[in-house]
Amino acid sequence: MNITKIIIPGFILIALVIVGLMWGLPLYNVWQQEMAGKAEMAKAEQNRRILVEEAKARLEAERLNAAAEIERAKGMAEAMKVENGTLSTTYNQYLFIRTLEKLADKGSLPQIIYVPSEGLTPVMDIHKTLPKQ
Repeated sequence: MNITKIIIPGFILIALVIVGLMWGLPLYNVWQQEMAGKAEMAKAEQNRRILVEEAKARLEAERLNAAAEIERAKGMAEAMKVENGTLSTTYNQYLFIRTLEKLADKGSLPQIIYVPSEGLTPVMDIHKTLPKQ
């Protein structure tokens, strides 16, 4: 009789746990899927916002580059007015030196051979460039 007092409540408890799991696990799975969907939606929304912000930044950069190009063109036009529409040999040498400086900054300066002549026109050997570092 003592054993039946322990076994019957134990079976009832096990049966209640099984019924509770049968009812609770499907609800938990639905809730878990809903939370996973919300997390995925939030991630997609954040990725979209990032793409929009990157596009805005590229647009602003292009606007600034265009403004810089306009200012450079205005400066060139002003320089041409100062030169009265003609380029002197000295100014051509200055432009050539500036171009060499830009090439040297990029690291793609070819070997230059000067040939004595009127105007010091350089001959550039484009087949021999400095090795990339």
